[in-house]
Amino acid sequence: MTLIERSFRERIVLVGVVTWPRTLAEVEASLDELSLLVDTAGADEAARVLQSRDTLDPATYIGRGKAAELHELCERVDADTVVFDDELTPAQQRNLEKLLGRTAIDRTAVILDIFAQNARTEEGRAQVELALLRYRLPRLRGRGTSLSQQAGGIGTRGPGETQLEVDRRRIMRRITRLEAELQQLESTRRTQRRARRRGAMRTVSLVGYTNAGKSTLLNALTDADVLVENRLFATLDPRTRKLDLPGGQVVLCSDTVGFVRKLPHQLVESFHSTLEVVADTDLLVHVVDASATDPESQMEAVHAVLAEIGAAEVPELLAFNKSDRAPAAAARLVAAHSGSVACSALTGEGTAALLAAVAASLRSSDRTVDLEIPYDRGDVLAALHRLGEIVEQRDAGDVLEIRARLGDEARRRFAEFAATARPDR
Repeated sequence: MTLIERSFRERIVLVGVVTWPRTLAEVEASLDELSLLVDTAGADEAARVLQSRDTLDPATYIGRGKAAELHELCERVDADTVVFDDELTPAQQRNLEKLLGRTAIDRTAVILDIFAQNARTEEGRAQVELALLRYRLPRLRGRGTSLSQQAGGIGTRGPGETQLEVDRRRIMRRITRLEAELQQLESTRRTQRRARRRGAMRTVSLVGYTNAGKSTLLNALTDADVLVENRLFATLDPRTRKLDLPGGQVVLCSDTVGFVRKLPHQLVESFHSTLEVVADTDLLVHVVDASATDPESQMEAVHAVLAEIGAAEVPELLAFNKSDRAPAAAARLVAAHSGSVACSALTGEGTAALLAAVAASLRSSDRTVDLEIPYDRGDVLAALHRLGEIVEQRDAGDVLEIRARLGDEARRRFAEFAATARPDR
């Protein structure tokens, strides 16, 4: 199920509209990104059109006069499709296709198309198909004889159903089936998370703008060997690997789908169970491309999506990646954001400092507890080394008295070994 033809590379005209409060520079930057999205989807930009308007036209988005000019441009450059930078209503899309004489789609459709190409796992494919169906449902329309009514026959009511009604009902049935499948997968994912919490393993999630280098960084930190490509949305399916931190603590590190400006709500809703890992993590490592033209706006886009999925309050550590490409820009960004780290996942430079910063960030949320561990419980001592940081240890005859920094889950796990308050400590 795709929205862009892939038997050949389509020629695309991009359209952006400047309306308050957006500036011309912001719209141009958004069109540059849309061009990259179109290229990733397998098409080529043939031309682009910019228009300034006080308000968007409710019927045609750009107005009939501009639509006529756009039609002439499409004829000149032999364009197959016109892509608009903002989401079109179903009515606007229908009207534009009539005026332009060719397919008119929006940024949302392009992103959905890319996700459809890149989904690999059963869950990822189901999530993308669900998002596509939710997008297509209000845009169903009859073409030619496809609206002809089916014969009613004896025992039926009325003259029968139109093909449009049949298609709508078929899509609704498929949506219901996909939602049920994803609920089962979500239940399995929650069970796995509960098991990890019982094991008191701390979790770290890599988040960031698409193509910021999250997968490359996961490989550099954990030898994960996950797919790495220099294109948008190369990774959709989350990967989780064990990560060894300085001091011996082991945490679980997850790579997540990249974010983008105007990430379609259909995707956020369909990928809810996948994105839950972000909201449920102990620390977000926000990976930013230091060599990007406008990294600050990319950071704002990521924060907007994090707020939408309920992860705005999760502690965050900024990691300015690709410092090998833009060392001066990376240094400026680190200076402007206290506590951040510059690194290069490709060369490995700065990754040791990043690991130290991750360990320090996790420790800042830990509390110091006093424990008494029997000598015959070497398994407990080993778990303490793995799940927390031992600050002090001394022999007390029949037990080891230990002071350790532990997170909430680890404190609950070792509650039975909690020491009574001692005045000398």
